Amino acid sequence: MTLYALDAVDDAGAAARDLLWPFDLGRWARLALVVFFVGSSGVGFPFQYTSGVPSGGEAPSVTAGAPEAALPGGTELFLIGAVAAAIVLVVLAFLLVGSVMEFVFVESLRKETVRVRAYWSRYWRLGLRLFGFRLVVGLLSLAVFAALAFAVFGPAFLGYGGISVALVLLAIPVFLVASIVTGLLSGFTTMFVVPIMLKEKRGLLSAWRRFWPTLSGQWKQYAAYAVVGFVLQLAIGIAVSIVTVFVAVVAAIPLGIVGLVGVGLLSVAEVAGWAVIAVAVAVFVLAMLAFGLLAGVPAQTYLRYHALFVLGDTEADFDLIESRRRAIRE
Repeated sequence: MTLYALDAVDDAGAAARDLLWPFDLGRWARLALVVFFVGSSGVGFPFQYTSGVPSGGEAPSVTAGAPEAALPGGTELFLIGAVAAAIVLVVLAFLLVGSVMEFVFVESLRKETVRVRAYWSRYWRLGLRLFGFRLVVGLLSLAVFAALAFAVFGPAFLGYGGISVALVLLAIPVFLVASIVTGLLSGFTTMFVVPIMLKEKRGLLSAWRRFWPTLSGQWKQYAAYAVVGFVLQLAIGIAVSIVTVFVAVVAAIPLGIVGLVGVGLLSVAEVAGWAVIAVAVAVFVLAMLAFGLLAGVPAQTYLRYHALFVLGDTEADFDLIESRRRAIRE
C-alpha cells in the first residue's frame, strides 16, 4: 500500500525549494509576516482564573467607619481585570488575524505569488468563520480541562477533602484523549479543510462535510499523515533550534565584545556606557527576532506543501497545486 504522506516528503521539499529559491528578500519578508501570524493563530487559551479565600476560611471584616479600606482592593481588582481583558483581546486579535492569514498562506502557495493585501481582502470572510471555529474549539477545550482540574483539585482547594489518587489516574488518560482529539480536529481543519474552503468557496462546516467522506474513506492515509506529520514537525523543530542556537552564539560574540566595551565605559562615562550596552542588547534581540521569523518561512512552507500533496493525492478535486505536482513528479 502506497502511503501518500511518505511519498510527499520529497515532493514537498522540491515545491518549497522552487517557491523560495532563488532568494528574494521581498517574498521572504512577506512570507515571514504571514508565518508569524499563522504560528500565533495556533495558540489555545492557556488562561486559568484562580481565586482564593483567607486561610482562616473567613473574609476580612470591613467596618462601616472605614470605607476607604475597600478602595485598594477594588482598585487592584479593577487593574487585574483590565490587564486580563487586555491580554484576552490581544490573544483574540492574533487569533483573528492568524485565521485570515491561513488563507493568505495557502493562496500564496497555490499561486506561488505572495500578495498579502490582495489575498486578505479576498478571503477575510472565510477567515472570520475559521476564527469562530477556533474560538469555539478553544473554549470547549478550556472547559473540559477546567472541569478535570476542578474534579481533581477542587475538593482539596475548597477544604472538603484531599486529592484523590483514583481521580488523578482517571483524569490523565481523559486529558490525553481530549488533547489528541482537539489537536487532530484543529490540525486537520487547518491543513485540509482550509484549502477546501478556499478552493470551493465553502463555509467551514460545509467544507468539513465535503472532506469527511475522503477522510473516513481513506482513514489509513490520514492516520499515516498524522504520524509522519508529527515526526516531520519534531525533526524540523529540532533542526531549527540547533541552527538558532548556533546563530545566537555567532551573534553574541561581536555584540558581547561591544557590551564589554560599554561595561568598561561605565567607570568613565556612565551614560555612554549604558547606551553602548543597550544598543548591543537591542541589536542582538532584533537580530534573533528577524532570524526566527525567516527560519520559520521554509519550515512552515514545507509542512503546508506536504499537507497539500497528501490532500490532492487522496482526492483530485481538492488539489490546489496540480501544476506544481505535475511539474515535480514528471
